[in-house]
Amino acid sequence: MSISVRGVRKLYVSRRRETLALDRVDLDIAQGEFVAFVGPSGCGKSTLMNMVAGILPITEGTILHDGRPVQGINQNVGYMTQADAVLPWRTARDNVELPLRLRGTPRAERVARAERMLETVGLTGFGNAFPAELSGGMRKRVALAQLLAYGPKTLLLDEPFGALDAQLKLVMQELLLRIWEREKQTVIFVTHDLGEAVTLAQRVVVFSGRPGRIKSIETIDLPPGPRDVFRVRFDPVFECTYSRLWDALAPEIRREEELAA
Repeated sequence: MSISVRGVRKLYVSRRRETLALDRVDLDIAQGEFVAFVGPSGCGKSTLMNMVAGILPITEGTILHDGRPVQGINQNVGYMTQADAVLPWRTARDNVELPLRLRGTPRAERVARAERMLETVGLTGFGNAFPAELSGGMRKRVALAQLLAYGPKTLLLDEPFGALDAQLKLVMQELLLRIWEREKQTVIFVTHDLGEAVTLAQRVVVFSGRPGRIKSIETIDLPPGPRDVFRVRFDPVFECTYSRLWDALAPEIRREEELAA
């Protein structure tokens, strides 16, 4: 088992106010599995991911990653958010090298691996380009190469393509799927786009409104083999799965809207 979550609760305390973000969450994710989290805003999807990464402490319960309790920063995962960590004053190659530099990897090995990662994401020949010289989609490719540079077995992706237009999003989804199919990392993918979740994941976890609890888990029974992200939405299995997930998700979104009104 790659990730095991048992009885996890997260309580935020601020200015004498307590907010229960997550309550009694149990979840197992197998090695090499691609799992998507969906739910209304503020339901704790990103909070759970941050606890897997060791960025946030657990109020109650346990999280195991590769059989070991997560205590402090988890250096065995790669983390990518909507606001990427690409530095504007570094070239694409230097940005990809950065996590390797921080780990003390020798220069020759850093350069060689950075070039391989740029090739993996389709940016051969752009190593000397600065982020300002790249399109939004190319910059996301740099961020993905940076994420993959040190070979993490687990990838945590928090709405990584949310800022892209519809066409670029499909291109990046296709790229991510091809990399995952080849490398078989464990992936947790947080998204507000239910269609994106069904397109990419093997299982989709639906969270309730705050305090976040797991409401349902849906296995995506699309035909085996590589998925065509440009055509998969026309598959009847996709339509039925999307409909079932929406039936679980819609009431939670409506409830959060009513509470906020």
